[in-house]
Amino acid sequence: MSNILVYIHAPAPVPTKSQRELLALAASLGEVHAVLGGPADPIALEALTSAGANGFYTAAGGIDPAALLSPAVCLLTAAVRESAATAVLLPNSIEGREIAARAAVRLDSGVITDAIEVDAELLVTKSVLAGSYTVKAQVTRGPALITLKPNSVQLPAHETASAAAAPVRELELGDNAPAARITGTRPRTSSGRPALAEARFVVAGGRGVDGDFSAVEDLADALGAAVGASRAATDAGWIDHSAQVGQTGTTVSPQLYISAGISGAIQQKAGMQSAKTIIAINKDPDAPVFEIADLGIVGDLTQVLPQAAAEIRRRKA
Repeated sequence: MSNILVYIHAPAPVPTKSQRELLALAASLGEVHAVLGGPADPIALEALTSAGANGFYTAAGGIDPAALLSPAVCLLTAAVRESAATAVLLPNSIEGREIAARAAVRLDSGVITDAIEVDAELLVTKSVLAGSYTVKAQVTRGPALITLKPNSVQLPAHETASAAAAPVRELELGDNAPAARITGTRPRTSSGRPALAEARFVVAGGRGVDGDFSAVEDLADALGAAVGASRAATDAGWIDHSAQVGQTGTTVSPQLYISAGISGAIQQKAGMQSAKTIIAINKDPDAPVFEIADLGIVGDLTQVLPQAAAEIRRRKA
């Protein structure tokens, strides 16, 4: 049976949806071991075991939380060599892609990013050319390092019963002193909404909101959705840059993506067109976003969005 490693950047008592997707996909491919990029308490280990991990690799002495990614790369590389893994699955985040790239150089192997499906032969389905095409790709040398887009794996309908934590193996990393360190952090204010990259529903606003995201946020709250935005909206200072969806922002693959007042330029489409269902609202009937929308509404978002939110709440009542 193939050995599959899953990189867990920040273990927590409750694994994130993307972490559970990585473990579920790995379990369908072979024997699963998780590489822990941070400290994990017994509850976190039990939760990851229940999600599919058969064992864990961690750094002897831990990883310096003030270090950047160098120690994590050392740990992942050591775990691949120790386990003779045939593949490593990582999140399709900024950290995941960078760790994959650095580890691939050390392992003399290949990287595939933006994966949406991986079969038993490690043939990967992914998006290319700003999401315009879907292709098949395969690493031809060394262990495959694959970053998986969120919402690409169907999770089991019922949670697995809790299990005793799988064994943990500590690896000596040697000299991996970081060339850069984190000198300060500031917690992000929580909105109470789902994380943008993992959300099943996303409501995004663009230039058409004209600085007022209240209707977008109200519909998002009615749906239990995350709030997204175009680069034009974030550059204008109407909403934080963490909400940006697109080629230079967050790539999302939700079940439902509602685009309000966004023209749909190629950079924006690259970050959301793999959504299962796309609803576009725009006053311009020739807006490019209508080319990829499953449902298009030509109208004023300040009228359409409140009506939609009201109807959703009425049906929930």
